Amino acid sequence: MLRPWEFQIRIDNNSEMAVYVQIVDAIKEAIENGTLSNDSVLPGSRLLAAQLKVNRATVIKALDTLISQGWLVSRNRKGMFVAATPHTLKEYRSALSGLASGREESRVPDIIFDDGLPDSRMAPITELARAYRQIFSKKGRWQMMGYSHPAENLDFRNAIVQMLNFTRGMKLSADEVFITRGSQMAIYLSAQILLRPGDHIIIENPGYRHAWSAFEHTGAKLLPVAVDEEGLNTDELRGLLAKYKNIQAVYVTPHHQYPTTVTMSLQRRMELIALSNTYGFTIIEDDFDHEFHFGKMPVLPLCSIREAKHYIYIGTLSKIVAPSLRIGFLATSFQHIDKIAKLRKMIDVQGDVIMEQAVLELINDGDIKRHLKRATARYEEKRDYFETLVLKHLGDKVSFVKPGGGLAFWMVPAKPVDILQVNLLLQQQGVRVLSPLKFSYRDAISGFRLGYASLPAQDLEEGLIRISKLL
Repeated sequence: MLRPWEFQIRIDNNSEMAVYVQIVDAIKEAIENGTLSNDSVLPGSRLLAAQLKVNRATVIKALDTLISQGWLVSRNRKGMFVAATPHTLKEYRSALSGLASGREESRVPDIIFDDGLPDSRMAPITELARAYRQIFSKKGRWQMMGYSHPAENLDFRNAIVQMLNFTRGMKLSADEVFITRGSQMAIYLSAQILLRPGDHIIIENPGYRHAWSAFEHTGAKLLPVAVDEEGLNTDELRGLLAKYKNIQAVYVTPHHQYPTTVTMSLQRRMELIALSNTYGFTIIEDDFDHEFHFGKMPVLPLCSIREAKHYIYIGTLSKIVAPSLRIGFLATSFQHIDKIAKLRKMIDVQGDVIMEQAVLELINDGDIKRHLKRATARYEEKRDYFETLVLKHLGDKVSFVKPGGGLAFWMVPAKPVDILQVNLLLQQQGVRVLSPLKFSYRDAISGFRLGYASLPAQDLEEGLIRISKLL
């Protein structure tokens, strides 16, 4: 087996970017430009570390990241190989050319399985209150009591830009980021600038109904596309693009798909970008819980891939701090930002400037980073505990894939059941789970999305026991 050439990766020790991230980017670029072809073998971690003059642990972290993102595969006793996937836009263009609402009971439940909310009891309330007080003790505090720019405070936007560039592989400036009151406002504003009556937008099915409502409010028509174990079905998408000539956007949740928790595969992500560039539609990427991932580095956003041209990336700080903290953001082109700023000014002159300043204090002091580290460790522990409960009480009654991130499980009954009837009986027994009609386009999908982060251990177990009795 032939070993590859010596890697020519230039490490900048003065860069603010971590060394392992530099290695990740360099290998990805080599794959994308064809220097490393499909199925090429890489040097071993020990040899690569010696070539680059870095610690072997740094190289291992970089390789693990590339494996988790789908760029590399590890073959037992053979080594590390480039994944056999057509990564380049050119390859995909070539491939392309060949081609109901439910009613809920009014009874107050004993146990509520939400759709994946964080535990508010862990929120850094003390630190946030301290930062809030500090703002009002500053000499220039009166200056914050007036109106600000619709795109919000520049320092705050710069902090968001730094977070997106360093943790999500993006290359943004402050002029490409807009702060909103939560991610739902970001979705609404995006819909308003992209869609007109008679337009079409592709949505995931099952998916996020609150986003669908924002799209339908523009007069646009929804076109549902199925989700499988690799995410949005791009074969179905391609068929709809051939059939409809006015598809303006595709709305996706590729990191942890809502509600199934599936991560979109690298091949599907690259194909979606190729389709977007070919047909000109905008990818609306909702990365609603990016921070909560366990083990390896999270899959980076679609818009971090350099070929992506038409995108709006949406995120939120609400799940980092607390759901009641309504601070979201979107990243997109200058042209879109200008339209969004004008629209935002008509409905909401500015956001909560004081709270944004307080959150900025937490970011600058490192409180957010420390909170995320504690919270992620706690949620990973709770995810593992919840898995043991599911295996114990539901056993072979459901099928599921342990999520690599996010704060919810997706479970499908192993045998056919009347999912609406089960949902109703659960409510009568004091357990509330999301109605399957809330994330299915037409007919109720047979599955449960159970958030585990916000419930105490005893409620998690009791809730599963009651579900088990009905299955």
